[in-house]
Amino acid sequence: MSFIGRDTKNGIFDRFSSYVSQGKADFFRSVGIDFVFGKRSGPFVWDAAGSRRLINCHCNGGVFNLGHSNPRIVQVLIESLHELDIGNHHLVSEQRAMLGQRLAELMPGDISCTVFGVGGGEAVDLAIKLARGYTGRSKIISAKGGYHGHTGLALATGDEQYRSPFGPLSPGFIQVPFNDIEALQTEIDRDTAAVIFETVPATSGMPIADRDFFARTKEVCAKAGALLIIDEVQTGLGRTGSMWGIDHFGVTPDIMVIGKGLSGGIYPITATCFNDELATFFHKRPFIHVSTFGGAEVGCPVAMAVLDESSKPEFLEHVRALSRIFEQGFIELKSRHPSVLVGLRQLGLMMGIEMVNESCGPVMSKACYDHGILSVYANNNPRVSQLLPPLIIDKALAHEIIERLDAALGDTAAFLGLV
Repeated sequence: MSFIGRDTKNGIFDRFSSYVSQGKADFFRSVGIDFVFGKRSGPFVWDAAGSRRLINCHCNGGVFNLGHSNPRIVQVLIESLHELDIGNHHLVSEQRAMLGQRLAELMPGDISCTVFGVGGGEAVDLAIKLARGYTGRSKIISAKGGYHGHTGLALATGDEQYRSPFGPLSPGFIQVPFNDIEALQTEIDRDTAAVIFETVPATSGMPIADRDFFARTKEVCAKAGALLIIDEVQTGLGRTGSMWGIDHFGVTPDIMVIGKGLSGGIYPITATCFNDELATFFHKRPFIHVSTFGGAEVGCPVAMAVLDESSKPEFLEHVRALSRIFEQGFIELKSRHPSVLVGLRQLGLMMGIEMVNESCGPVMSKACYDHGILSVYANNNPRVSQLLPPLIIDKALAHEIIERLDAALGDTAAFLGLV
């Protein structure tokens, strides 16, 4: 039985518009990106009709770190389905216990405990709840331009454009500029429960922090008695060339949130991870937070396989080798397109194409699409286009992506009259 291509593309758009989201359907039609996912394999996706192929350099924010339909991950899920189902989140679970132990082995520093969820917003919500519950404080500091999800407490950490349509700002949430330790020192106080930052804020255009920023942040938090929450939903699992993005900065947070890539692109699962001391909050309240589908038993073996693949030294070295190819490639692209390209913001394969003005990002997204690349601009900084290829691409495809970006940058410059 085939699930792809049951209808024409126009038919799919019409049905989606009528029963799911007219706004999304109208938007993509209006900008000429009328693409519907059909066949998918490795770094590639085809439209539902099978007539157009894209290299997926968006990867849904890192969901497809290991590519689409990774054979090992798919096989693990098939085998899991023969024995397991969702399970019961109220009870002790063999599968969650094994996955929690594996995460503890791979986590930085003394992080050793995990509560599982389904989506990144849910995992961030729990991190904030834990910080407030443990410290007895309420204030949460996040970064301007950052993004941690669309659910309740996670939404409150984000920018106004995501919050204001839903009513007044939740009390106790403050934003400071990212990578500005002085601003953080001014704002943090004895009512601060936690500071939450993404290691690389993707929606903000992927700025890379100073090498000492997170270490100094941890010191500021410790002095004020606040916790440090690091959001690794996008930067974790090898994306930066290290297992965790925060590894580059030599810091162990109090709480770390991971997701997206942990699913293997196959089964949704996220994790909020913390140390033994913070775990004491749950000792007398073991049912204070529950998630019906969080850490579903059938998905735990999938996440285990993802961790095994992502932590291999040869896999991480492959990511670093690819990052060097892109680094060199963008030096050459900048010399070819000086009127439009500023440079590459990069930590491993967490990359942002920085351009000269805010018109460039939307135009570049369409130009990339026209040249066979799926890429989107950073919503909170439209000067930057996100570049997140699967971590399993080979060197030849890395060079091909650079060639296609060369053509897309040329088209962007021409369209905007920057030639």
